[in-house]
Amino acid sequence: MTDQPRPGVLPDHAISAMAARGEIVTELPFADTQVQPASLDLRLGTVAYRVRASFLAGAGRTVAERLDEFTMHKVDLSDGAVLEKGCVYVVPLMESLALPTGISAMANAKSSTGRLDLLTRAIADCGVEFDRIAEGYAGPLYAEICPRSFSVLVRPGMRLNQIRFRAGQAVLSDDDLRTRHAESPLVSGKALIDDGLGFSVDLRPGAGGLVGYRAKPHSGVIDLDRIGAYDAVDFWERLETDEGRLILDPGAFYILVSREAVTIPPDCAAEMAPYLAMVGEFRVHYAGFFDPGFGYGPAGGDGARGVLEVRCHEAPFVLEHGQVVGRLVYERMSSEPRVLYGADLASNYQGQGLKLSKHFRA
Repeated sequence: MTDQPRPGVLPDHAISAMAARGEIVTELPFADTQVQPASLDLRLGTVAYRVRASFLAGAGRTVAERLDEFTMHKVDLSDGAVLEKGCVYVVPLMESLALPTGISAMANAKSSTGRLDLLTRAIADCGVEFDRIAEGYAGPLYAEICPRSFSVLVRPGMRLNQIRFRAGQAVLSDDDLRTRHAESPLVSGKALIDDGLGFSVDLRPGAGGLVGYRAKPHSGVIDLDRIGAYDAVDFWERLETDEGRLILDPGAFYILVSREAVTIPPDCAAEMAPYLAMVGEFRVHYAGFFDPGFGYGPAGGDGARGVLEVRCHEAPFVLEHGQVVGRLVYERMSSEPRVLYGADLASNYQGQGLKLSKHFRA
């Protein structure tokens, strides 16, 4: 790499430059909108491996070697194939990496993927963590896919997860967040700043008393290419309350919404992180990237609330209105992107409130 970027998350034009230098290798040229303001969408290849269990490659091992151990059968995706609920699949991706020293990467599920309870994580050769790619990594990338609530129909080229590239570390400190919030609000209402920007759940009744949705346990297949094609009632149970609280059922999956509207300025990116495990036996996010411009006024927003993908674990748990459930970790961009979320980019969730994935009719 000739010019080391400033510390921070790399923007769209830097990602394109990485591809031009051969640091991102693709089987096919980038598709339209594949390069996002602060990330790159990753595309499924032509085959899926049904495996016995989730796994990491581990130090000194390749994913291909582990597939030889755990594969039950191969699934050809060329004409489309169903990935069944409750099964684990590994899909080689169309993109591979040859990262230079000083550049690391972090992957995450895309928003629509998370809202379908479609657990999707990136794995790499010699990897000892999901979704984290060490600086200097050279090799292929794979998506581990486990449909949790709905079986899905997938095809080559579909984009279920995304990857961010970082030069060093540029996480904003709590003092930085307080200063920025005082100059231009990052969140509606009072800012809870403690190791990031805290956010809480909104359980005030909306239209018809609606506060969220719970996935139905026995639904049909969702074709991920069909946008706005499905009636929500066939897949989701409406949740209504006038008490400002819900009792979460173990194993159930919920779509809820944050009480606060958040803003991501053009020179920042953010990631949703879970709150302390001690506050309750539930997980709050599956899709955690927030791009520069999310909820930002000039980019077509005036703050946007975060959709919460919630799964309860071992015991029923009471979730109450205003309870803090997560936090946003802000990072500086190494430079501002050419395109902001919601501005020149067709963005499905700008200015959102409580909203299911784009596959369901409004």
